[in-house]
Amino acid sequence: MGVMAMLLLPLLLLGISGLLFIYQEVSRLWSKSAVQNKVVVITDAISGLGKECARVFHTGGARLVLCGKNWEGLENLYDALISVADPGKTFTPKLVLLDLSDISCVPDVAKEVLDCYGCVDILINNASMKVKGPAHKISLELDKKIMDANYFGPITLTKALLPNMISRRTGQIVLVNNIQGKFGIPFRTAYAASKHAALGFFDCLRAEVEEYDVVISTVSPTFVRSYHVYPEQGNWEASIWKFFFRKLTYGVHPVEVAEEVMRTVRRKKQEVFMANPIPKAAVYVRTFFPEFFFAVVACGVKEKLNVPEEG
Repeated sequence: MGVMAMLLLPLLLLGISGLLFIYQEVSRLWSKSAVQNKVVVITDAISGLGKECARVFHTGGARLVLCGKNWEGLENLYDALISVADPGKTFTPKLVLLDLSDISCVPDVAKEVLDCYGCVDILINNASMKVKGPAHKISLELDKKIMDANYFGPITLTKALLPNMISRRTGQIVLVNNIQGKFGIPFRTAYAASKHAALGFFDCLRAEVEEYDVVISTVSPTFVRSYHVYPEQGNWEASIWKFFFRKLTYGVHPVEVAEEVMRTVRRKKQEVFMANPIPKAAVYVRTFFPEFFFAVVACGVKEKLNVPEEG
């Protein structure tokens, strides 16, 4: 009996490995078919996440419209995509200069895209601007700039492209948001406010356009870290706040978020929350035990004010 079990174990492992391989290949092909020949607009395509989204959707055969506020960065991204692409299976990306914090130029960009392709199948609202500091030291002008980039810019572009989707009764809009659309973190008042506003807008819009078969999706990571930043080893037992804050701020790699955006498009998910267990728990604590949550956050503020920042 023992010998039989030893013989069957390798076969079982081989079978499981085969099934996993088949599942991955089917998922990859499914992802490609979901975006093949689709017109996909990606804002802030020159950011780390924007580049990875461009790579994933370009490989899938999408007709990309890459938006960014730096032309040299867009050209470098274009060259990187073309250099590894199969000309027979991919389309040449269209580059568009767009700064979402300048609301006045957004309608012209939307018109340019629609005049070029006639439609937009998928809009990925990826652009974001961050600021950190005590609320009373952040100028109102900077508050407004953050709101323009993170809220008014994305909704202006969305409103410009939405009528086309509604008339065609198809389309998907993806908002890459942040955990701070769920709850606020100290010293990030303007950023958290803009993310709350954006999430509220797209939650409402989801219900409004459902009858037109337009899908609204939100993908909220803790935050998207840079390519080469990884957690440092350290003493997490110094305080509850440090443990919570470090767990919260390690974030998700751009490659992971881009792949999740592709899955979200493929499966037409409505909401995705990308985080490890600590931030996920924090969302529920904020909802069901707000006084405890506020107390923990307040302790963190007091500690931050009394102890010099690391690094």
